[in-house]
Amino acid sequence: MFAVLGFVATLALVTGLIHLYLWKRLVRDTTTAGRWRRAGTIAAVGLAVLVPATLIGTNAGMYWLAWPGYLWLALMFYLLVLLAALEIPLLVTRLVLRRRAAGSAPEPVLAGPATPASVASGPANSATPASVASGPANSATGSASGEPTSASTPPADEPAAAPATVGAARPDHDPSRRLLLARGAAIFAGLTAAGLVGHGVRTAFGPPQLDRVQIRLAKLPRSMDGLRIATVSDIHIGPLRGRVHTEQIVAAINRLDADIVAVVGDLVDGTVAELGEAAAPLRGLRSRYGSYFVTGNHEYYSGVEEWVTEVDRLGLRVLQNQRLEIAARGGVIDLAGVNDVSATGSGVSAPADYAAALGDRDPSRPVVLLAHQPVAAVEAAKYGVDLQLSGHTHGGQMVPFNLLVGLEQPVVSGLGEVDGTKVYVTNGAGFWGPPVRVGAEPQISLVELRAE
Repeated sequence: MFAVLGFVATLALVTGLIHLYLWKRLVRDTTTAGRWRRAGTIAAVGLAVLVPATLIGTNAGMYWLAWPGYLWLALMFYLLVLLAALEIPLLVTRLVLRRRAAGSAPEPVLAGPATPASVASGPANSATPASVASGPANSATGSASGEPTSASTPPADEPAAAPATVGAARPDHDPSRRLLLARGAAIFAGLTAAGLVGHGVRTAFGPPQLDRVQIRLAKLPRSMDGLRIATVSDIHIGPLRGRVHTEQIVAAINRLDADIVAVVGDLVDGTVAELGEAAAPLRGLRSRYGSYFVTGNHEYYSGVEEWVTEVDRLGLRVLQNQRLEIAARGGVIDLAGVNDVSATGSGVSAPADYAAALGDRDPSRPVVLLAHQPVAAVEAAKYGVDLQLSGHTHGGQMVPFNLLVGLEQPVVSGLGEVDGTKVYVTNGAGFWGPPVRVGAEPQISLVELRAE
């Protein structure tokens, strides 16, 4: 529970900063002071609060928060990515406009001090002294030589009027131009983000795609060539996916007629009391040599002790830092499983123990390890594991966030290798958080082992 609260607190801080940026780009830069800006500010604050409220509320059973909260989380992510990507083009556009405006701006016209009215138009017989321009030669105060009178000469201690610049404001500083650019960027980002999220929702709730992969193992007996392991992870039964989701996955796996079924963690997002009925269809899984399960990090948020008991009751053998022999087709392979690397404590909650699962075994036999997170391969490779089957990453779930997943996990999707150990990562059949998948379809994998 403390881990969840810490995660929520960190997420609240990060999303607060993100919303501040979004407010500037979508509200402040696109509106003038007034009621529309006030309304946008109130909306930004409300949406910033919605994200942590959704995470806390759904864990407390307020599932009605899931749809608005998680959909906004997806929109928020894509608005952030798109607006950040537009920063450089907008900057270049502003610089180009400024340079063009500087090159085409007219030269400023300087106007001198105002001419006294008496000089400009005073009549010859005016009572006021006449200037040289219009006064007669016999004026009482003027001179025939054209000297100006004392009335038209400013006092010595009075400063001359400053020259005035005549011309229009520079276009690159025109507020209407800046407003137009900001609104254009906001409209583009908003429409694109909405389109991506809409497509992602449709994909996330669509049927899982089948990925068939052949993996050669040097130690695999030739009699076991073609042994098939149906692999699924991250089903994430929870507030947005229930019993029907589980039934679809079970039916898809059974159509594969696999030799072994491996469920590699993150089965649920809730307790047995909340989701036991939704998980019940797992009892119908069919395979020749058994169905197996290892814990993922989300099991430890959802009451791992109860779920281990429940999954075992449904007919899946839970491999908790254990190894067993699979005798098939005249040959033998070792199938091992470790608890998730995030596990802490003792008993069912004990951390991953690679020595218990992989130590003291016959090195001539191939070993397939079930481990929820791909990063477990860093330790597993030290024990000569031939193949590790994992999930956890969701294939990134929402491009381009697969790039961030790659900073933590050595393999994000598909087949890779870590220190000589082959690692296959399935994308997962469900989703966590936003009900959105972009660039990473839900997936069930059929791994076919081939002898070299």
